[in-house]
Amino acid sequence: MLIIFFISLVVLMFMSVPIAVALGLATALGIGMHETLPLMTVAQRIFISINSFPLMAIPFFILAGNLMQVGGLSKRLVNFASSLVGHFTGGLAMVAIITSMFFAAISGSGAATTAAIGAILIPAMIAKGYSKEYASANQAVSGALGVIIPPSISLILYGVVAGVSVSELFIAGVFPGLVIVVSLLIMAYVVSKRNGYTGMEKSTPKEIFTAFRKSIIALLMPVVILGGIYGGYFTPTEAAVVAVFYGFVVGVFIYKEIKIKQLYKVLVDSAVTTAIVMIIIGTAGLFSFYISITGVPELIMTLISGLTTNAIIFLLIINLVLLIAGMFFDGAAAILIFTPLFLPAAISFGIDPVHFGIIIVVNLAIGLVTPPVGLNLFVAAQISGISFSRLSKAIMPFIVILIVDILIISYVPAISLWLPGFLE
Repeated sequence: MLIIFFISLVVLMFMSVPIAVALGLATALGIGMHETLPLMTVAQRIFISINSFPLMAIPFFILAGNLMQVGGLSKRLVNFASSLVGHFTGGLAMVAIITSMFFAAISGSGAATTAAIGAILIPAMIAKGYSKEYASANQAVSGALGVIIPPSISLILYGVVAGVSVSELFIAGVFPGLVIVVSLLIMAYVVSKRNGYTGMEKSTPKEIFTAFRKSIIALLMPVVILGGIYGGYFTPTEAAVVAVFYGFVVGVFIYKEIKIKQLYKVLVDSAVTTAIVMIIIGTAGLFSFYISITGVPELIMTLISGLTTNAIIFLLIINLVLLIAGMFFDGAAAILIFTPLFLPAAISFGIDPVHFGIIIVVNLAIGLVTPPVGLNLFVAAQISGISFSRLSKAIMPFIVILIVDILIISYVPAISLWLPGFLE
């Protein structure tokens, strides 16, 4: 029965059937062949999978990110980051990284971060003399911070599946995100020094203050959202609603860059994205239920225990599997599929569930910039006008840096766990 299930799933995926549909059809086939489960279980488990209060945060964070994208926040963040680091060697590349870090704390999405910041900075970098390949690759990787820096939709998904506090996951994502930011800044400096990518004119203290003043409302949003969560004023789900209200007020009444007629498109785009994510969550939840009742997690634990009893080797295996999975799976689907498979084994090796969640999410963030289906690569390539194959070659040095980062994050748990422990 399990063999037929997995064969049907692989066949559907090789036929390029959307992952949500493939999971749903293959699992429905497996349940239909089960001796005791009625077919009605399919509809019941899909509904149960999406009937979760924490999941309500997802559509609101998606809407908040879209409001921020069209509300003028991105260009103000770019101007502020330019005033801070634009004068360094490789200044514009560093601006892309720093601004993406700021915007990631607003949008929670890698693709949204790449699109919003890349639309401004990729053309600016090219005009400054940066190669199209480097400008696009740098922005695509910087955009991946959107799923690591809190608030993150990926961390919400993991928290729901693993039964882990979303608030803890959010705060745990801060230092791993900063590790990646620092490594990318170092790489930007080295590459720019070698290729002669000079900085811009140094901003005066007055210009820095002016840029800060104009961006202060945008910069305050993550402070309000995360401060409210950790201060106990509202839950992550309620924080998502606050983010929508904040983005609406700022974009419509303060910056006045969102016109009423634009709101319809923002709402439609957000609804479509939410529907796609929720369909994946529903069918992946059905998949998780089926593999749990058929004993697949126990089989995986037995297999891994036969390979190694060493937590270091276990993490190496998990990172390798997740890096490969990220090349082909949508991030949301991968979290929902692999968390129930690997989390029990991780706990048996003494790995904290919060730390393990960060490991999973960072690996799948790398998947956003890994060919053949890296979403951020498609977004960046469309903005710069270069081919996907050229960008895929340019991204390879960045992937090496990110792999080093994930190994550091994996083997130094304090990077993820110190801040949550400190705030307890």
